[in-house]
Amino acid sequence: MRLTQFSDYALRVLLYAVARGEELITIEETAKLYGISRAHLMKVVSQLTRSGFLKAVRGRSGGLALAQRPERIRLGDVVRATEPDFAIVECMGGDNHCRITPACKLRGALNEALAAFVAVLDGYTLADLMLDPQEFGIRPAA
Repeated sequence: MRLTQFSDYALRVLLYAVARGEELITIEETAKLYGISRAHLMKVVSQLTRSGFLKAVRGRSGGLALAQRPERIRLGDVVRATEPDFAIVECMGGDNHCRITPACKLRGALNEALAAFVAVLDGYTLADLMLDPQEFGIRPAA
């Protein structure tokens, strides 16, 4: 299984936000930091805000910050909020035309594997993955 680029970017934004602590981050600086399209990052940030992981502060000196403490943001919750679906194979989705579906046991095994994958992610929070700001090339304030 592979997460979408959308989920990857969402996790990166959250990691950057937690590293900045109380300091607000902007879409522009985050896009530049990761070499990501600003337009694409705006969609990611919008989803993270709607899902309650980020809060947007409007105004001239506005930006983005975590909406919850990092210990409360489980990776599994972020992935569930950002992945469009978890249909690993055709029979797990809505457009199933596989002939052997009624007798096949593959879907059960893959559902079990998917549940284990998400359960492992649920065991980690953003706080568990915090990086030092210097890892992002941020120099400490003088």
